[in-house]
Amino acid sequence: MTAPGRTTAAPHTLEVADGVFAYVQPDGGWCVNNAGIVRDGSSAALVDTAATVARARALRTAVERLTAAPPEVLVNTHHHGDHFFGNQVFAPRSLVVAHELARVEMAQAGLGLTAMWPDVDWGEIDLTLPVLTFRDRITLHTGALRLELMHVGPAHTTNDVVVWVPERRVLFSGDVLLSGATPYCLMGSIEGSLRAVERLRGLGATTIVPGHGPIGGPELLDATRDYLEWVRSLARDGTAAGLTALEIARAADLGPFSELLDSERLVGNLHRACAELDARDDELGRPLDVVASFREMVEFHGRLPDCHA
Repeated sequence: MTAPGRTTAAPHTLEVADGVFAYVQPDGGWCVNNAGIVRDGSSAALVDTAATVARARALRTAVERLTAAPPEVLVNTHHHGDHFFGNQVFAPRSLVVAHELARVEMAQAGLGLTAMWPDVDWGEIDLTLPVLTFRDRITLHTGALRLELMHVGPAHTTNDVVVWVPERRVLFSGDVLLSGATPYCLMGSIEGSLRAVERLRGLGATTIVPGHGPIGGPELLDATRDYLEWVRSLARDGTAAGLTALEIARAADLGPFSELLDSERLVGNLHRACAELDARDDELGRPLDVVASFREMVEFHGRLPDCHA
């Protein structure tokens, strides 16, 4: 489903470092995510899949062009369907790995994402959950390359995992970092995201493959920080003035963030930021009403948000 005034291009694969590839799906908006392939010798690993069966099969074709054998491991960076619905195309030949909370939330959410955009051709999705889960961090080995999986949530969600390839200085950030698209923290944490950004900065990545949008570098850390700090400031001032999240969003001047895709996410981000103004650390990431927030995003946008999946 393509929105008026927005176009999509075919997915493409880029080698961002020796043996490390980004599978980029333009335009990077709702449910149009990136994936990654790491290859060394006969070993390969995959980072994330895609939202629809058709997109996941296209990803599989791209992977087959790079490696003769199926990826030994498939990492899901979090529980949102655009990053794991395609697991069925690779499992069981690929071992699916994710954070322990991701498996729980995948099972709880089920195929709920498909109801938000009923006109999308999702295909016959067989919910395929991770087989191996972990709590804090785990290291995988693809040939001589290390893949360091680190839980950095709550950020975009409670269960965000990034994949760091230190020998190549490449970071697969999942949706903790987006490129050219509005960050979205309703199911995670604004404060937690800011902490995650600084933690990721310490890795010293030269190449960042974001969850959505074009490949970047450390500037994606700065852009994400700047947006989230702005949202936090809006929430603080708006709450003091007695405004709701939707009212704050309507009154906001997007300024330097006006060119980001899917600006309606501001409403959801403000719900999260307002809830966190006086929150303790153990309250970050607590569940909010996702459905009610999405309805307000639709109201703010004037129609259903655009989804090209």
